[in-house]
Amino acid sequence: MGAQILGVLFDGFAYGMLLFLLSVGLSVTLGLMNFINLAHGAFAMIGGYVTVTLMNYLGWPFLASLPMAFLAAAIVSVALERTLFRRLYTSDPLQQVLFTIGLVFVISAIAAYLFTTEVQPVRVPDYLRGSIEAIDYTFGVYRIFLIAVALVITALLVIGLEYTRFGAMVRAAVDNQRMASGLGIDVETVFAITFALGSGLAGLGGALSIEIVGLDPSFAFHYLVYMLIVVAVGGLGSIRGSFVAATLLGIGDVAGKYYVPEIGAFLIYGLMIGILFFVPLGLFGKRA
Repeated sequence: MGAQILGVLFDGFAYGMLLFLLSVGLSVTLGLMNFINLAHGAFAMIGGYVTVTLMNYLGWPFLASLPMAFLAAAIVSVALERTLFRRLYTSDPLQQVLFTIGLVFVISAIAAYLFTTEVQPVRVPDYLRGSIEAIDYTFGVYRIFLIAVALVITALLVIGLEYTRFGAMVRAAVDNQRMASGLGIDVETVFAITFALGSGLAGLGGALSIEIVGLDPSFAFHYLVYMLIVVAVGGLGSIRGSFVAATLLGIGDVAGKYYVPEIGAFLIYGLMIGILFFVPLGLFGKRA
């Protein structure tokens, strides 16, 4: 019984870390830039397809493809931010929603045309396959790797946004753009870098998720729902909130599917409703 509980906690935490990697960039975009970017899932999908292309067609090793997935999603996001998204920063939220969700349809159609609608497999290296047995339970090596990557990224994000000059510039630009500009901060460049960082993390999450959940042109739509749930439960703009929310939802989702499979797929939505009923702004959302 103890091994079963440990297994559920481990698998749930690993799945939660995957949700965190996919959603933390959206939390940054929504919370710090006040921009409703429903195309965030498409950037995750771009990172996944970059990894598939590099590994399956060009023979790149898995670990070498991960930075390229981050860079590709970041570069595409900067190009779109400079040419399209920037025009919507001051527009009505409904316009932001309609435009970005339309962009997801376009990118998904391009992916289906280039890669077909089939699930794209990748083979991770042998040293990330298999398992380690400890405490009467078998821990998957790839899930351990996924957890380690998420923890490192969490630490880097907290340090970067809370304890560096760039982080101070981002917070100043978000609080008062006009005053930040008056102090000599290039607000447009700060926002572009922040947008690229969030989208790049989505691309990295998309690349890492292939081994766990697969990749096809519907990925952007399917996992956008989970990203929005994590952001809503954690609170806009809160890295700590996204981490805690992803952990709770990941463990809850896996536990529900294991112990009550009849309703397990819907448990994550029940958790979201229950949490938001008591804390409408999310666990770490900023109070007005």
